[in-house]
Amino acid sequence: MDEQIMVERRGLRVRAGRLVGIVATLVATAVAVGLSQGWGRTNQAPAASSVAAVPSAPVVLNGTDDAFIQLLIPMNEGALALIDQLDTRPADASLRALLGQIRKTHQAELRDLRGLLAAGNVPELNIHEGHQMPGMVTEASLAELRAASDAEVSFRAAGLIRAHLAQTVVLCRGEQTAGGSPELKALAGRIQQARAAELNTLDNRPGAPTAAPGG
Repeated sequence: MDEQIMVERRGLRVRAGRLVGIVATLVATAVAVGLSQGWGRTNQAPAASSVAAVPSAPVVLNGTDDAFIQLLIPMNEGALALIDQLDTRPADASLRALLGQIRKTHQAELRDLRGLLAAGNVPELNIHEGHQMPGMVTEASLAELRAASDAEVSFRAAGLIRAHLAQTVVLCRGEQTAGGSPELKALAGRIQQARAAELNTLDNRPGAPTAAPGG
């Protein structure tokens, strides 16, 4: 029994290592696609929702699909942690309204992403814990935001959210280019559309800062 457990653990470590390599490839592919097509600022109309019904039949996820989901889940969770933190800090009204919408879409996306993992019979692996991934809201970022003055909160939060939204656009393009699951590629397309609309709203909202406070 102990030997079997050790074999299973070794298998998970090997799989996690492979996923890290696939994520690096996905990010590189996505960045190349993003550079060739623009980095996501657009005047597209906001998507009503990125929510899709969880597949009732099994789905087949290739390595890129798996890596995309395993990266986007902690990215969404980091963004939600930031939004939760802003609930107790002063922020301008237009930013707070946008963050409320982002909270809803991100929570729905997490349900869909985890639903696809389950439909693909793939375990969720936190392979990016402690990693400084582009667009990832980290504990260090949240600590800096907690230490920021009230006058700086909106600007700093908007910057973190913008980096997260823009990087997700790039990753969604990469998934649509290199992914294998039609269900996930369709979801990535809807998420990309939602992010592009959120970026447009963020950058063009009334009173959006153009320079750091005091700078």
